[in-house]
Amino acid sequence: MISSVFTLMALLSSCHTQDLIPNGNVSNNRLTENRLMQLPFQTSTEIIEESVSALTKAPSKTDQIADTLYTFPFLVNKSLLNYADILVSEYNTHVNDEDVTLSISELITKYGYPVERHAVRTEDGYNLQMFRIPNNGSVVFLMHGLGGCADDFILAGPQSGLAYLLSKEGYDVWMGNARGNKHSRSHQYLSPSDPNFWDFSWHEIGYYDLPAMIDYALGISKSETLKYIGYSQGSTVFFVMAAEKVQYNDKISIMVALSPIAYMTRVKSPLARLLSPGTSLMYEVSKSLGIYEFPMKSEWTGPLKLLMCGVGPLADILCSNVLFLAVGFDLEQLNMTNLPVILSHVPAGASVKQLVHYGQGVVSGEFRQFDLGAQGNLKRYGSLTPPKYDLDRVRVPVSLFYSNEDWMAHPDDVDQLYKELHNAVDIHRVPYEHFNHIDFIFAKEFKRLIHKRLRKLLSLF
Repeated sequence: MISSVFTLMALLSSCHTQDLIPNGNVSNNRLTENRLMQLPFQTSTEIIEESVSALTKAPSKTDQIADTLYTFPFLVNKSLLNYADILVSEYNTHVNDEDVTLSISELITKYGYPVERHAVRTEDGYNLQMFRIPNNGSVVFLMHGLGGCADDFILAGPQSGLAYLLSKEGYDVWMGNARGNKHSRSHQYLSPSDPNFWDFSWHEIGYYDLPAMIDYALGISKSETLKYIGYSQGSTVFFVMAAEKVQYNDKISIMVALSPIAYMTRVKSPLARLLSPGTSLMYEVSKSLGIYEFPMKSEWTGPLKLLMCGVGPLADILCSNVLFLAVGFDLEQLNMTNLPVILSHVPAGASVKQLVHYGQGVVSGEFRQFDLGAQGNLKRYGSLTPPKYDLDRVRVPVSLFYSNEDWMAHPDDVDQLYKELHNAVDIHRVPYEHFNHIDFIFAKEFKRLIHKRLRKLLSLF
């Protein structure tokens, strides 16, 4: 999910549940300004080790993003070590399963569902692929998170994969792919080897990609509206589209945000907290080094892996993928037998600029367009600071699903978003104490904890 960002570091040196009711009162924690963390020019190993050490030993000096300081989270703790042999055995038993090597189309076909692949070109020339599980019911559009792709909605398998569950209920399921991931690495004129290909953040995904895919899906399905489900960044890009291209509010009957991300002031992810203070400067350096895309190489995750996971086979498995280092995992909801399949498909790729844009939001406390610096902002926006997304323009009924242990979408940030969405009809805390960011698509009990409520919402709109 994240690229050679640590290389750049080296070189830079339930709150509540309100059932289908209008927006109510929610908590409003005051935001505080973040102080830029200045890193010396050192070797990669030194800078990562010192960054981690600074965060764990002196958080007040390095991370004042929120008014509450968090303890550095650990992925593998002593209680898990008691089950390490069993978990490793479960993983190894399935590491050579056929599903590990199958593509999304092959997986869908294997489990008895029809699948179609569709291509659409955006207004600015990107060629995007979508996958469809066709049916005669209402159209449902699924949009993945940062570094993800359409595969995310089928990797949990036919018993709990969201796309499968919706198809069983008769929905015409469309799965989008943002520019830059493994399914959408093509452009009318540009090659992925061209730096200009990667000159986009999630703003462009919301402004260009979503409208193009939604219009295409509606046209093929011969429908006037669709139901939208966005996971993580999939929610971010929806709010961009609905605020910037208001005509699309009329094409969506309901929007469900799984782990909604707009405001990120209180984000708990160690990677996000470490990297966000220097993201704008980091981006300029990344461009000069020719680093525009990720995922991250494993050698740069060593110190964080050691700190958060320790050593041993279990740590090697769970922390071998930067996705878990970024968002954590809930072992009780993580299907270890299916983990080899998940790890063979994610992360799927994205631009460094997407990560930088999120980092800017952590620092500024605002949900706004990409910050180009004072001069760049004047030229692009006509102001010293980038414009905020006007959430008053979002007219679609919105439902927000969140959890207390989500490292990316903190409950207080979700509350702030809920207050500004005047057409929000529902906010729901997942009733499971340890439910985290990745559980919103891969949880073993997805049907009980997410889909049971989700299907009721969809039926009402």
